[in-house]
Amino acid sequence: MRIADRTSMPTRDRIERNTQLFLSSAALKVGDKYATIRTMLTDIFNSNYQYYGYRRLYAMLGNEGLRLSEKAVRRVIVEEQLVVSRNRRRRYSSYCGEIGPAPDNLIARDFKAEQPNQKWLTDITEFLLPAGKVWLSPVVDCFDGTVVSWSLSTHPDAELVNTMLDNAVKR
Repeated sequence: MRIADRTSMPTRDRIERNTQLFLSSAALKVGDKYATIRTMLTDIFNSNYQYYGYRRLYAMLGNEGLRLSEKAVRRVIVEEQLVVSRNRRRRYSSYCGEIGPAPDNLIARDFKAEQPNQKWLTDITEFLLPAGKVWLSPVVDCFDGTVVSWSLSTHPDAELVNTMLDNAVKR
């Protein structure tokens, strides 16, 4: 038989009859080897508010005593369309773009002063505590590095900076 004849024949005619019978009977015997895992994964996924991804689902199957490869779990998850519908919470960012023109750089990285109260520097720093987030706003004198004034707040807003500046000016 020439190559041209073989390529023009249908695929089922090119495969031996006993090979076709073996493949069809083997496929019927095996069935779905992940059937129990499919039901377990969907039950675990739905009982946890459809919030668990493949890593947690894989760990939960391990806790149940099932030993299975991670790739197999991921394959079943894709086939069952178990998709987490919730997004992760975004980290808070107060940046809302350039509101106005940037102020001139009057300090020009010269952090030394000849006299006290000649140059003051300030910044806002976030601290993560067990009770929640806290923002600190200090005023530092460039002459000797002492803290002239400071204020704490649970929100990084204008009130934090205004109270800090008012206390510094009163001093």
